Amino acid sequence: MVKKKKNIHQTVTTMLIDGENVISAVEEEPIFEELRMKLAAINKIEGITGYILRDTSDAVIDLKDQSRLVDYAILSSQAYDFGQEMSELFDLGNVENIVVEGKDVKVVCMNIDENKVSIFMEKTADHACVLKQISP
Repeated sequence: MVKKKKNIHQTVTTMLIDGENVISAVEEEPIFEELRMKLAAINKIEGITGYILRDTSDAVIDLKDQSRLVDYAILSSQAYDFGQEMSELFDLGNVENIVVEGKDVKVVCMNIDENKVSIFMEKTADHACVLKQISP
């Protein structure tokens, strides 16, 4: 049996005392952890097939079909890039979220602070409901 590792995203705060770095506190990133908890709850909804949550240094991935991990990661990355390009091309400003709908699946991508969230679902799932649950 394989045990699943917990990913706890933390920031170490350091102070400079007498010319030496001293670790003063370990603080959890509350927004990242809050998003992770919301996504875990959303992932239990019928029609949701998984999610990717990432920030500048860490990622949490929970997909029901692990064999498609690379495909979903590429789709997510390309959706973000395409959304940014379209926003700049048409001078739309900040993109709140991106919904890409295919023949059988769709993905909702959004930025929340410095975190990128991608939620994968069946085409029949209600992405508006998912957006309400994940939005701050």
